[in-house]
Amino acid sequence: MIGGNWTGQRPAFFSALLLSTSAIAGMMMSAPAMAQSSAQRAFDVPSMPLGEALAIFSQQSGLQVTGQGPLIEGRNSSALSGSYSPAEALSRLLTGSGLTFRFEGSDAVRLEGAPVAADGAVQLGPVRVEGNGAGTPGSTSEPYAGGQVATGGRAGFLGNRDFMETPFSVAAYTEKYISDRQAQDITAVIAATDPAVFSNGITGTYSENYSIRGFSTSSGDMTFGGLFGMAPYYRTTPEMFERIEVLKGPSALLNGMPPGGSVGGTVNLVPKRATDDPLNRVTTTYMSDSQFGGHIDFGRRFGKDKQFGIRFNGVYRNGNGAVKDQDKRSELASLALDYRGDRVRLSADLYISDDRVDGVTRGIGLATGVAVPAPPSPKTLLNPDWSFVHNKDKGAVVRGEVDVTDRVTAYAAFGKSETDYMYSGAMSAQVLNAAGDFETIMGQLRFNIKKTSGEAGVKGDFRTGGIGHKLVVNATLYSDEELDHGRRSVPGANWTTNIYNPAWGSAVPLVWPATLHTETRLLTFGVADTLSMIDDRVQLTLGLRRQEVRTDNFSLTTGLPTRYDAGATSPAVALLVRATGNLSFYGNYIQGLSKGQTAPTTAANAGELFPPYKTKQKEIGAKLDLGGFANTLSLYEIERPNSYTDLVTNIFSFGGEQRNRGVEWSFFGAPMRSLRLMGGVTYVEAKVTKATTNQGKQPTGVPAWRGKIGVEWDLPALEALTLTANANSVSKQYINAANSLKIDGYTIFDLGARFATKVASQPVTVRGTVTNVTNKAYWGMPLLSTLGLGAPRTFLLSISTDF
Repeated sequence: MIGGNWTGQRPAFFSALLLSTSAIAGMMMSAPAMAQSSAQRAFDVPSMPLGEALAIFSQQSGLQVTGQGPLIEGRNSSALSGSYSPAEALSRLLTGSGLTFRFEGSDAVRLEGAPVAADGAVQLGPVRVEGNGAGTPGSTSEPYAGGQVATGGRAGFLGNRDFMETPFSVAAYTEKYISDRQAQDITAVIAATDPAVFSNGITGTYSENYSIRGFSTSSGDMTFGGLFGMAPYYRTTPEMFERIEVLKGPSALLNGMPPGGSVGGTVNLVPKRATDDPLNRVTTTYMSDSQFGGHIDFGRRFGKDKQFGIRFNGVYRNGNGAVKDQDKRSELASLALDYRGDRVRLSADLYISDDRVDGVTRGIGLATGVAVPAPPSPKTLLNPDWSFVHNKDKGAVVRGEVDVTDRVTAYAAFGKSETDYMYSGAMSAQVLNAAGDFETIMGQLRFNIKKTSGEAGVKGDFRTGGIGHKLVVNATLYSDEELDHGRRSVPGANWTTNIYNPAWGSAVPLVWPATLHTETRLLTFGVADTLSMIDDRVQLTLGLRRQEVRTDNFSLTTGLPTRYDAGATSPAVALLVRATGNLSFYGNYIQGLSKGQTAPTTAANAGELFPPYKTKQKEIGAKLDLGGFANTLSLYEIERPNSYTDLVTNIFSFGGEQRNRGVEWSFFGAPMRSLRLMGGVTYVEAKVTKATTNQGKQPTGVPAWRGKIGVEWDLPALEALTLTANANSVSKQYINAANSLKIDGYTIFDLGARFATKVASQPVTVRGTVTNVTNKAYWGMPLLSTLGLGAPRTFLLSISTDF
């Protein structure tokens, strides 16, 4: 049972959010809004002059049909009788007429004429084929109403699925949304409006930092087109992706075990593909205080049927960020090639990325007995101004699939990537007293990691009696080789200063002694079958995955080798019921896998090897699609084992547990033509259970309440101008295991505007955003320390033009 009392003052934002979204939900239940949904409606229209037929259709569907005029003269409709969605009904009504249509808002459609060739043949518009299986090169989903998210996404090796037919909680952000956010990393996209995704708000760290459903998620565990290890390792600039997908909860069956062991969810990056229309787009960018940059996006398709595609993206940004003495530089070049034939689809993706931060944020801790200090100005850099982190990444992925028969498809993908990482600066820092004096220990780290990733499988669909089957069999392989260098402490380089007026000494000379050589291999085999019954309204997914893990470590300082070699089998079951055309209920039981540990040398059972530990999720939920506005409500429980050494027996084992019980409500879409909303509220009751110490305590860095909302409003008097706003509110977080220290909750507001026009007949879009409008100073909890400053007020400006 989910419970717990609100401790501290609940931000007023939550009450406002609940009131506003309740009102919107009521508005959405009107007939016009329901008309565009996928709900089945009864139609009875005989074959007659098209104008008369459309009038009857409008009455029965609740849709206004515009753009008729001369288009319908002399045309008759096809007969229509039975239950259909409004879109399907109109398509059948227009069969043979040569006309097409498009939705304009949630309650209107406009007729359009198809082009006619010189010989009089009607040329149908391009048809987009959506792949249902894993690994479809270039597979995509249409944008949902408002264009911010897609109607579906990749559910691991189950393939692309509509969100209403996915028995998990998912979100898939579109290329348009990524651009409108002016996002410079993945976190800025996935943590903006999703209440299940939490980011500490700290900028200029060595890595992206976010958690999903209360569990920290490694940026190195993102998948690139479904493959682990192929995305940039620590920070990813998103311009080369057409979709960023978030699947919440553990997913060992769907994706295999992440190399970093993340269990809260999986982020999948879908690379861009060339569209049928030529693309030449240039975007110039500015971020305060003086960072300038540019982005080039080029796409073409070639061949008689436009079978061949090429898409290039190039990015460069450099300059001072909003934090004083912090410089940021990002470089990216990516190339996407694809071929789409009748039965064969192929793709190749190549990229090179260079990301550097000077004046990197590491965070600080607290000495024993020191209370949490008031935060300094948010523009303050609390780590050395000469420190830096530098990531160089490159990767290449090839993928292909072939339709063996009309019902059986085989697919395979293979990729290689490499990361060079360098860090010099603070390794740890500690506030010493109430005045804010703190000491910093300097260190240096460097590593090179080479990764290989691949998958192969077969998917097919068939029927046995009245039951449909979608069967997929899949194998994945991931391996890496890592060479580590550096020193955790530089003799004589420690430095003491004050958080309210920090001053730093000279840079530490760079020295990189070799320390560790590690090799890892993850091999998995998975099978799943989705059984469909009662006209596909009931879908039951059953699956099993076997995971083998082997890691070899060789210390270059002690000369001692160690080997980890273990395996585990993970089952999963998921049920989805389409109660109506616009209401789905779902439930799932699924596991996550993380590499087990080896008992330390100080334990009584030193050297004992533990198998991969299993995180278990149970979830139930409902999804409501009102045509232009969708809601998801889910309740879940996730149990993740923790390791500990018994204080009495000195035996190391897995016996403790972190248990997160939560409820999530999220929404997205366009409740009316000029308004778009995304956001939600979540409550997480996170506890340490089955532990010898800190039993019942709340894990660190997990706020119980989170609420977010993003709003876009097209001004009625000037529809080319869009006003935007975001609010992000979180409750308090504990920062030590005993729950004796906490940081306060906070609410952050962003404001912006977007203006779309034409200059010399070419589209131009100007975007401007101010994040943290009030310049609120607040503490967040970074990955490797206790306290870090949230980002200050930051100005973002971009101008995009096609030519």
